[in-house]
Amino acid sequence: MICDRFITIQKINHKDGKKVKILLTAFDPFGGDSINPGSEALNLINLEHEDLEIIKLIVPTVFYKSIDTVTEVIEKEQPDVVLCLGQAGGRKEITPERVAINLDDARICDNEGNQPIDTKIYEDGESAYFATIPIKAIVQKLAEANLPSAVSNSAGTFVCNHLMYGVLYYISKHHNNMKAGFLHIPYMTEQVKHMEDKPALPLNQIVQGIELAIKAIACNKIDIRTTGGTEC
Repeated sequence: MICDRFITIQKINHKDGKKVKILLTAFDPFGGDSINPGSEALNLINLEHEDLEIIKLIVPTVFYKSIDTVTEVIEKEQPDVVLCLGQAGGRKEITPERVAINLDDARICDNEGNQPIDTKIYEDGESAYFATIPIKAIVQKLAEANLPSAVSNSAGTFVCNHLMYGVLYYISKHHNNMKAGFLHIPYMTEQVKHMEDKPALPLNQIVQGIELAIKAIACNKIDIRTTGGTEC
């Protein structure tokens, strides 16, 4: 059963025809922060004029509870796509993640005090699962709008990677036709007013980037073939 204080679902419904249904998730604040750019942006996402149905979900920044929260809504809503958002403080770009690994190694505690170290997420899971959303098409779409974006090859080893892995693991076992992936976003400028060395984006640009990412997912059943790698 999902605890009400951890979840807010907002549907943007349409009456005409079958729409692409997207479950869009964001975490609550963590690590001592009072805000999370993902959940702040989630409230402002507005794609009501697009051929989409958006289900918005706030997820607890807690190992396993985050996965359970999202998979329960997956079963209830049966989305076509699951797109999870997470904060990547220190990054300067909006970064779709390429891969999630079967490892928890928490530098800090989650919001319930859990700090797993060198622990498999699922013993019967693959070593890694790759995103099934078009990550390079997302980067291209954001670049066309002059928004900083790049493919990321590491989602870390905290709850972001944990949730991405858990969702892809669950889908691989229960919903082979469902797409899923993860989008990391930088700090919002309001978070770094006293940390001038930290890269950040205005909230309106973060919202724009997420909306463009969703449009790229909806318009590209397969990813584009272009470089997105790095030298190291």
